Parts: sequence; C-alpha cells; structure tokens
Amino acid sequence: MGSRAYFARRLGGALVTLLLVLTFNFFMFRVIGDPVRLLIKSNLRLTPQEQQALREEFGLAAPLPVQFVGYLGDTFRGELGQSFTSGKPVTEVIGGRLWPTVLLVGTGTILATVLGVLAGIRGAWTRGSAFDRTTLLGSLVLYSVPEGWLGMILLITFAGSLGWFPVGGYATTGSEATGFAHVADVAEHLFLPALTLTAAYVGQYVIIMRSSLMETMGEEFLKVARAKGLTDREVRVRHAVPNALLPTLSVITLNIGFVLAGSVIVESVFSWPGIGRLVFESIEELDFPVLQGVFLLLSAAVIVLNLVADLLYGVIDPRVRVAA
Repeated sequence: MGSRAYFARRLGGALVTLLLVLTFNFFMFRVIGDPVRLLIKSNLRLTPQEQQALREEFGLAAPLPVQFVGYLGDTFRGELGQSFTSGKPVTEVIGGRLWPTVLLVGTGTILATVLGVLAGIRGAWTRGSAFDRTTLLGSLVLYSVPEGWLGMILLITFAGSLGWFPVGGYATTGSEATGFAHVADVAEHLFLPALTLTAAYVGQYVIIMRSSLMETMGEEFLKVARAKGLTDREVRVRHAVPNALLPTLSVITLNIGFVLAGSVIVESVFSWPGIGRLVFESIEELDFPVLQGVFLLLSAAVIVLNLVADLLYGVIDPRVRVAA
C-alpha cells in the first residue's frame, strides 16, 4: 500500500470513529434522563410553562432527531451549546480551563516518557543488574498504584506533614506576582500533581521499553552489526533502540488520552483548575452541555493521537504500510 493510500485509509477510519463518538455523545446524556428535569429537580417552584421555556432556551424542546441534526451542525461549527450553570458558551468554559490541563499533562507526560524510556533502555541492556531489578520492581509497584491514592499520599506527606509545597490550586490566592516570580509560584503548585502523573505512568514506559528492547536484542541484524566492528554503544543507539521504540511510541501517543482522563482524579485531589476539575464540578452541578463538550474533546484527542501514532508507524517502519 502506497503512502497516500495508507494515509487516506487511516484518516477515513479516524473520521468514521469521530462520527460514532459524536452520535454516542449525543444520545448518552439523553438516555440518563431529561436534562432540564434533572437540573430543576431541587426547585419545585418552577411552573410547567417555565420548565418549557428552559427547554426552548437550551434547544431541548424539539424532537430528538431534530436535536441530533442541530447538534451535529453546531458541533461542526464549533458551537457546543451553553452551560446550564453559568450560561456561558461551553467552548468558552472549556477554553478557560484548557491551559492548566495542558501544562499539567504535558509536564507529566514528558517527564514520564523521558525517564521511562531511558530507564527501560538501561535496564534491558544491563539485564539482571541491580539497576534492572530495582527499576523493574519500582515500575511494577508504580504501575499498580491508583493515581488518586498516590496523589493523596504525596499531598499528605509533602504538603501537609512537611509543608514543602502548597496544598492545591494553580497559584497563590490573591498573588499579584508577575514575570519569573509568577512562573516560580505556578511551578511550586505544579510540582506535586505533575509528580503524581509522572509516577503513575513512568512504570508502564519502563516495562514496555525494556521488554521491546530485550526482544530486539535477540535479532540477527544486531549480530551482523557487531560483526562489522561497531561498538556496543553504536549497536544500541543506531540499531537496537530505534527498532525497539515502535511499541513504546504507540503506547506513549495513546496514553496521552488516558493521562487526560486520569487528570480528572489528580486535579480533584490537588484542586488544580483544569479540564479534570471541570468534569468533577460539572458532575456535581449536572451541567450536561459542559460534560458533553469535555467528553467530545477527550475522545477527539484520543482519536487524533491514535491517527498520529498510525502515521508515525508508517513513516518509521514502511513494513506497516505494506501489512495494512
């Protein structure tokens, strides 16, 4: 299969998946119940006429098929409705929380990837050493620990008992710091939640990279490379590691979507004002349009990253395009 055909096929699959997600996203929240009735269940003073006015205001009075067509049209125009709670456009509500999550997830992902890949490479190349046994055991422990529990332990230890870091938030309340002082303040608040995400995912990268490299080390082409007189480091850097990176690359790319989902718990623990915290608040307030928008954003992120992983696979290893 040529490069263009491979790209077109992967792009078409991603678009179909996105359409299915849009359909599921619309009907999922309708199956739960009438959003307006759930929203006003605590306010018995609203008359049926006032309830109907709310349905018309939020576009819930029309038949379901008409709502669905309107939902698709609005989504493709970038309009995700209005928040039940604030009355603001959902895109504006999500946009106001996007940067803190990008900062948290980006920091945690980069640190986990770099540390995990490097530790996995060294562990596989020195199999059976003290470093290998220690990192493998630590990876298995970290991989099995829930993010919320780990976050609470770090919060109690380093923020509560030792007082080294703030207990939560994005920056010091009421602070008017600017420039480097503001960056340092945000970094201090970021440390514990970023450490939680890093610790939660670094073990998986260590295990996968170690396993992939160990499998690659048994291939015949490495014996040929050594027979040509290449040093051990040249064999590792130029031949073994690049071929072992494919499975790890796929996991890293797809895991960004799972890290976004995991940030819901971490942001709640550390009161980090990002998308995850917004999900928690929207569930408490039954703000269905915001929940729909966040679900669509997270799903689209996973789909796009999956597409990126497939395309990178095809670029790095042409055999993937042929097999597809």
